[in-house]
Amino acid sequence: MTRSALLVTHTGRRQSTQHASAVALDLIAAGFEVRVIAEEFADLELPPEVKAVDGPGAADDVEIVLALGGDGTFLRAAELARPVKAPLLGINLGKVGFLAEVEIDHIDEVVRDIISGDYTVDERLTLDVRAEYDGRLIAESWALNEVTVEKGQRAQMLELLVDVDGRPLSRYGCDGVVCATPTGSTAYGFSSGGPVVWPEVEALLLVPISAHALFSRPLVTAPTSTFTLTVDPYTSFAVLCCDGRRTWDLPPGSTVTIERGDLPVRLVRLAPRPFTDTLVAKFQLPVVGWRGNRR
Repeated sequence: MTRSALLVTHTGRRQSTQHASAVALDLIAAGFEVRVIAEEFADLELPPEVKAVDGPGAADDVEIVLALGGDGTFLRAAELARPVKAPLLGINLGKVGFLAEVEIDHIDEVVRDIISGDYTVDERLTLDVRAEYDGRLIAESWALNEVTVEKGQRAQMLELLVDVDGRPLSRYGCDGVVCATPTGSTAYGFSSGGPVVWPEVEALLLVPISAHALFSRPLVTAPTSTFTLTVDPYTSFAVLCCDGRRTWDLPPGSTVTIERGDLPVRLVRLAPRPFTDTLVAKFQLPVVGWRGNRR
């Protein structure tokens, strides 16, 4: 049976294309069928054995999807991997690369582990979202990191009504609201003042952005909770955004419903390490010379 892998990379960087080409050649030598997104194919200088694919079925029946780049590349690859439940591995070629499992310095070891099948797979919680206006569906999507509803006009505050589990919670005059997963807690939710949540925790986060309200603290709810955000009919229009990639305009009076996604994203783990160590490494936290409890 032929083994197959899909490569997704950031072709705007010479370093990324060089590493992607090297990975592809190593996998081909090991007997893999290698696929590359059609629009990236010309930039990778690959042999004719590599298959150019396009469309939502690019990852159909693949053994693994590899994302070589930063978090943006990873999220793009997740759009292809999630529907077919393909394991996704991030190799960081960007700056922080919080979603990536490994850094580029270990790329040779990564390829060896893929070839030998020496890895495990974790499932990460996602969000499903739908937006309605005047009784009709105007948007339907999903997110791995976060769903945001933000003001559409820079000079005007957005008025949002927030319900949790079908009960009214609060009215916010704000720049917007972030609804995040634990995976996304270190992304937009973190920059908006939300808590960092360990990926193993099953929970949903709601973080108001610059809210003019006495009660504007971030909230952590059960994974079974449902958020309903209503754009006040008398406010300006809003913008719905999923993972910073897919956006829709929301007219006043729109309602956005956010809940746990039906499909998780399956992430490859090569050499699992405590999430604390990941935080220290990615944020360069000051622990040098630490004299606390160590094992």
